[in-house]
Amino acid sequence: MKEKFAEQMERELQGRVVLSERQMEQFYRYCEMLTEWNKVMNLTAITEMEEVVTKHFVDSLSLGEAVPDLAGHGWRVMDVGTGAGFPGIPLKIAYPELKITLLDSLNKRIKFLDAVAEELQLEGVETIHGRAEDFGRDRRYREQYDLCVSRAVANLATLSEYCLPFVKVGGAFVSYKSGKLEEELESGRGAVGKLGSEIEKVLRFALPNGDERVLVTVKKVKPLSTKYPRKAGLPSKMPLA
Repeated sequence: MKEKFAEQMERELQGRVVLSERQMEQFYRYCEMLTEWNKVMNLTAITEMEEVVTKHFVDSLSLGEAVPDLAGHGWRVMDVGTGAGFPGIPLKIAYPELKITLLDSLNKRIKFLDAVAEELQLEGVETIHGRAEDFGRDRRYREQYDLCVSRAVANLATLSEYCLPFVKVGGAFVSYKSGKLEEELESGRGAVGKLGSEIEKVLRFALPNGDERVLVTVKKVKPLSTKYPRKAGLPSKMPLA
């Protein structure tokens, strides 16, 4: 099983990310823990090994296509709405020098992530339990990150208000998306502008199984107004236009 896992990872990564034996072992153990813990709590609907590799691990590592100089930097990265640790944990395994903060609103997920970080001996991983709107106003986190990432399901305007408060001027927020985005991109431009940022690039690609994916890179160009983020609940109920 482990050999099959490693073969699939290598085949689907196509050399874009080269993993050491230890890193491959960490990914395999992460996959095992995901399956084990999922029996007692709802972490993910995707539990088959082959699907975990493609839809969670390879998808998470696709960030390297949008941010090609990920390696070799000790960047601070915030993962908003990380859930079972995607994309933050795969990024940390593949790029150990990154300093990763994993934010989620459900404490049971945080407990899982703490267990994963301990089991895999991942250093430089912080987990925080709470809402992005609250931590985005906290001076310890506000505009402290080189990069913010999110695979959370929400429209671009809402996600931008969740994520851009964490990003330094000159840094970026990268949103993992799927399907057709033209209307969402158009409606999200106004929100992005109000948040001191601009859509820098939109990268479209397909996962090895044919699923369409999009990475939207939003560049932070000036400090964020103190009006944002608005209080908890408003970014989703009343997205910026």
